[in-house]
Amino acid sequence: MEVPYLYISLLLLLLASYLFRRKSANLPPTVFPVLPIIGHLYLLKPPLHRTLAKISAKYGPVLLLQLGFRRVLLVSSPSATEECFTKNDIIFANRPHMLFGKIIGNNYTTLIWSSYGENWRNLRRIASLEILSTRRLNEFHDIRVDECRLMIRKLMSDSNPVNMKTVFYELTLNVMMRMISGKRYFGGDIAATEEEGARFREIMDETVWLASAANIADYVPILSWLGGKGLEKKLVALQGKRDRFFQGLIEQLRRSKGETNNTKKKTMIEVLLSLQESDPEYYNDQMIRNFVQVRSLL
Repeated sequence: MEVPYLYISLLLLLLASYLFRRKSANLPPTVFPVLPIIGHLYLLKPPLHRTLAKISAKYGPVLLLQLGFRRVLLVSSPSATEECFTKNDIIFANRPHMLFGKIIGNNYTTLIWSSYGENWRNLRRIASLEILSTRRLNEFHDIRVDECRLMIRKLMSDSNPVNMKTVFYELTLNVMMRMISGKRYFGGDIAATEEEGARFREIMDETVWLASAANIADYVPILSWLGGKGLEKKLVALQGKRDRFFQGLIEQLRRSKGETNNTKKKTMIEVLLSLQESDPEYYNDQMIRNFVQVRSLL
C-alpha cells in the first residue's frame, strides 16, 4: 500500500515544481492539462488554423502551448503581435530547428531558416539591397506586365473550361522564374524548355507537399530514434533534385554571360554571379543556389 502513495507524492511534487517554475519564469498562461511527453499535441486537429482560433477564443489572446518538447507562443491579439514584432523583435527573430530547415535549409543557413546573427544579417542585406530593392523590383515590372498580358490572351483564345487555380499558379511560376533566370516554362511557344519546365513543376509541387507534411519527430524527438526516417529520406532526395536543377540554371547563365547585352536587365542569378566575381568565397555556387531556392518558395 505504500507504493501507490509514493507515486502520488512524486506526482504532486512534480506538479508543484512545474507550477513554481512557471510562476518564477513569468510565463504566459497556458492550457491544462499538459500531458507528459506530448504536452498539448492532443489539442491540435485539422484544419489547424481553426483549431488555434478556437483555443484562443476560449483561453485568451496570448497562450503558451507545449507541443511535445517545444514551447509555442500562440498570439491572436493585434496589440500583442505588434509588441512581438517591434519591441521584442530580436527575441522572436530566431528560427526553430526542424527537419525541413536542416535539409532544405542547408543546415539552417538559408535566409528563412538562419537564426538571427551575422549570416542572417548578411543575407537580409543582400536581399534588401541587391535582389529585392525597389529599384530592382521596378526593373522587373515589364516581366509582370508581359506575363499578365500573355495569361489574358491565353484565356481569351481558350473556349474550354479553365482551372483558374492552375492558371494563376503557372503565372506566378513564370514571373518568378523570369526574375530568377530569365526563363518561362508554361504557356506559349516554349517547346524547347518543356522538359525543364516539367522538372521544375515537379520540384515545386513536391516541395510544397513535403513542407506541409507533419513531422511529429520535430516535437517528440524520441520518435526519430525509433526508426521514423521516411520523411528525412524524401527530403534528402528532393534537395538533391533542387540543387541539380538550380545549378544547371547557374551554369547556363555563367556560360552565356559574355554574350549578354549590357543594356539587358540582369536576372537574380546574374546579379549574384556578378557579386561572386568580387567575393567568390562568400558568393559561392551553393550560396547562390540557396538564395534562389528560397526566392522560389516566397
